[in-house]
Amino acid sequence: MAKKISDRHKQVLKVIQQHSEKYGYSPSYRDICEDTEITSTSMVNYYLKQLEKEGYIKREENISRSLNITEKARNKFQELLGTAQEIVNEMVRSLTIPIVGQIVASEPVPVPAGDMRSYESDVDIAESLLPRGVDIETLFALKVKGDSMIDAMVNDGDIVIMKPAQEAVNGEMVAVRINQDETTLKYFYKEGDRVRLQPANPTMDPIYIEKSTPIEIQSKVVLVLRQV
Repeated sequence: MAKKISDRHKQVLKVIQQHSEKYGYSPSYRDICEDTEITSTSMVNYYLKQLEKEGYIKREENISRSLNITEKARNKFQELLGTAQEIVNEMVRSLTIPIVGQIVASEPVPVPAGDMRSYESDVDIAESLLPRGVDIETLFALKVKGDSMIDAMVNDGDIVIMKPAQEAVNGEMVAVRINQDETTLKYFYKEGDRVRLQPANPTMDPIYIEKSTPIEIQSKVVLVLRQV
C-alpha cells in the first residue's frame, strides 16, 4: 500500500477509533461493514491487513475485537484534524471591502453616476470567495445600477468586487470610461481597430468604440455579490 492512505482506509481507522472510545472495545468486522458501507467482511480484512502492514493498527491473531490503533495512526488523525481546521479557518475568514460608488450596467452615462471616488459604506465577504493571488489591499466594491448584465448574473442593486486594471483580455467584465466623461460595466472585446463592449442582455445591442474614441479600462470584476 502507498504511504498515503486512501479515504477508505481513513474511514476504517475512524470507525475503529470512535467505536473503541464509545464502547471500550474495538468493532467487529461486521460493525466496520455497517459503518463504512464496505460490502463484505473479507474486504474489511483486506483493508485491515494493509493498515497493519503500514503500522496504523495492531491486532492479535485468533482474538475477537483485538484491533488497536497505534500512535502513528493517532498522530495521523491529529494531522488530518489540523488540516481540516485550517481549511475551515480559511473559509470563514472575512474581509471588509469599501463600497466606493456606483457603476451603471446600461448605456454609458456621465461619470458622476459611476464615480469611484466617494466612500459610501462597507461590505463583508469571506476571503475564500476571492480568486487566489488577488491583491486584497487594492479591492473595492461598486453598486450596480441597470440590467444590461443580467445574463451574467449581475442584476440591478448587486454589488461587484473590483480590482484596478488598465488592460483587459477578451471576455473579461470591466468598468470602462468612454470619452473621459461616461462609464459603464460590460464585457470587453478587442476587434481589430475597435472595441466591442458587450452587454449580457439579449434585448440590448453591443457598443462599438472606434479607434478615434478615447477609452479607459478602470477595473475588472473579480466577484459578484447577489442582493436578494
